[in-house]
Amino acid sequence: MSEIAANDDPQKPLLKTLLHQGVYRIVMQRPDRMNALSTEMMTALSKELDKAASDPEIRVVLLGAEGKVFCAGHDLKELTSARAESDGGKATFEKIMRQCSDLMQQIVRLPKPVIAVVTGVATAAGCQLVASCDLAIATDTATFCTPGVNIGLFCSTPMVALSRNVAPKQAMEMLLTGESIDASTAKEFGLINRIVSQDYLEQVVQKYAAMIASKSAKTLKIGKEAFYQQLEMPLSEAYDFAAQTMVENMMVKDAAEGISAFLQKRKPEWTDS
Repeated sequence: MSEIAANDDPQKPLLKTLLHQGVYRIVMQRPDRMNALSTEMMTALSKELDKAASDPEIRVVLLGAEGKVFCAGHDLKELTSARAESDGGKATFEKIMRQCSDLMQQIVRLPKPVIAVVTGVATAAGCQLVASCDLAIATDTATFCTPGVNIGLFCSTPMVALSRNVAPKQAMEMLLTGESIDASTAKEFGLINRIVSQDYLEQVVQKYAAMIASKSAKTLKIGKEAFYQQLEMPLSEAYDFAAQTMVENMMVKDAAEGISAFLQKRKPEWTDS
C-alpha cells in the first residue's frame, strides 16, 4: 500500500492505494476537507492514474473516498483565496479549471476501466468525477448534485460529463435546480450502474472488478477507446469506425486465443497482446 501526503501536512495522506489481483484501489482520504478537488488532490489523483495506465499489473481501477462526502467538488476556500491576487484570481481560476478538465479526460482516456465507488455525497465536480468514470457503484444512501447555481457559479464543467451520461432534460434539471438526487434517481437518470447497501458494497465491487480484471487487457483497451471515440461521431461514421476497430481487434493474439478457447470449451489464456 502506498500513500501520497499533502505537502502541508504529511500526517494526513491525500490518497491511499492498494493493488490486489489486478485491481488498483485509489481512496481519497481528506474527509475533513470533504475530499475536495484541491490542486494537490488533483495532482495526486493524476499521478496515480498515470501509474495505472503504465503498470501492466493493473487491470482495473477503483476510485473511492473515506467519510460521508465522496467529493465536494472544487475547494472553494482555495478558489476564494485566489481573489486576493492582482488579477482577481483569474489566472489561478483558469489553471484550476484546466487541471480539473485534464483530470476528467485522463480518466476517460485511461486504457483501463475506472469504477467509481460512491459511499456518500458527490457534488459539483465530485458529481463530474463520478460521471467521468466508466462505471459507478453507489450505496443506497449516496446522493448526487450539481449545486453551483445556488452560489452563483453554474456547474459548467461538471455539465460536460453529466450531459454525456444523463439525458438532456435530466441533466438540465440537476444543473438548473441544484437539488440533490438520491441513488435511486441517479440510477434512473443513468449516472450510476448499481445501488447496494453498505453491508454488501465491498462484495459487489469486488465481484465487478474481478470480473473485468479477468478479461484481456488488450481487448479492454481497444473497447474503451473505441467506445468514447464513436460517441462523438455521426451514425454512419461510427459504424465505419467500429467495423474497422473490429477488424483490427480480430488481428490481435488475444482475439484468436479467446475464440479458440470458446470453440474448444476451455478457459482462455490471455497474453494481453
